[in-house]
Amino acid sequence: MIVLGIETSCDETSAAVVTSERDILSNVIHSQLDDHRLYGGVVPEIAARAHLVKIEAIIDEALQRAGVGFEDLDGVAATGGPGLIGGLIIGTMAGKAIAAAHALPYLAVNHLEGHALTARLTDDVAFPYLLLLISGGHCQLLIVRGVGDYQRIGTTLDDASGEAFDKTAKMLDLGFPGGPAVERAAQSGDKDRFALPRPMRRKKHCDFSFSGLKTAVRRQKDLLEQERPLSNRDRADLAASFQESVADSLADRTSRAFEVMTEQFGSGRPLVVAGGVAANKRIAEVLRIQAKEAGSPLITAPLELCTDNGAMIAWAGIERLKLGQTDGLDFAPRPRWPLDSSAPKSIYAGAAKA
Repeated sequence: MIVLGIETSCDETSAAVVTSERDILSNVIHSQLDDHRLYGGVVPEIAARAHLVKIEAIIDEALQRAGVGFEDLDGVAATGGPGLIGGLIIGTMAGKAIAAAHALPYLAVNHLEGHALTARLTDDVAFPYLLLLISGGHCQLLIVRGVGDYQRIGTTLDDASGEAFDKTAKMLDLGFPGGPAVERAAQSGDKDRFALPRPMRRKKHCDFSFSGLKTAVRRQKDLLEQERPLSNRDRADLAASFQESVADSLADRTSRAFEVMTEQFGSGRPLVVAGGVAANKRIAEVLRIQAKEAGSPLITAPLELCTDNGAMIAWAGIERLKLGQTDGLDFAPRPRWPLDSSAPKSIYAGAAKA
């Protein structure tokens, strides 16, 4: 099978062509970072307009790079949610138009499922596996039992880990996007200088919380600024201390999730880490240690597949197409779309990114 994937859920306009043999024939990504940098975060209206301007050219480039035409496709997959509704509408309408014009199956893909199944594209991971999904808008622990079959065992009760990185970067004037900016500053910082909290540590559940940590960073910053202007050393040390706290919190909650996973499926099942925060090297290192202690392999996507991209949407479309799961052209994009609809409702599970 050859499937075109379209991703427009936030601030990347992306299209990719992927085969059922796990070949990524193309994966074109246009980032809107420069459009939003002035505002220190993603502005939904600006993002939607940028998608509208770029989407046609991005799709054309993806097909050209792959060396295929619409007549070679077996399906069209487009992100249907969760995310910013303006971008979702544009990607969805582009996918529907191509499917209608060329009589192709249309697949509305849950953006979170795109992240969840990336490990099967890159590493052919067998079900079930434990998933830690960490991005700018999402922080969840799920058991992936199959395509469309997810058990959520933990979610953030407030901020996502990536959102906490972005807000900390803004507080410390480190630049945008916040995740890479904090990581860069932390490289020269002392992670032990500031005793920041480890939210939810050793709790029996698997939920996360990062709003208190963000408040603690602000409090430390304010205390320093009462004596003198914040120095680059202060910023680096705060960034390193914050990053270490996030890494420890993620590892602690994942440790509890391993216990839940083992109770249901036995030990040794893989831990898959997906989403933009998975690109953080210190967090990946701490999680690798945690997985080793649990006797499980750690699988993370290549850097270009950690952030939002069309390849993961195309692959999720292929997984669904193999099972005969397609969608009608009356599908309506949705800003909220949890992976586990049976889990207790949470506004932070399957929520929009901004």
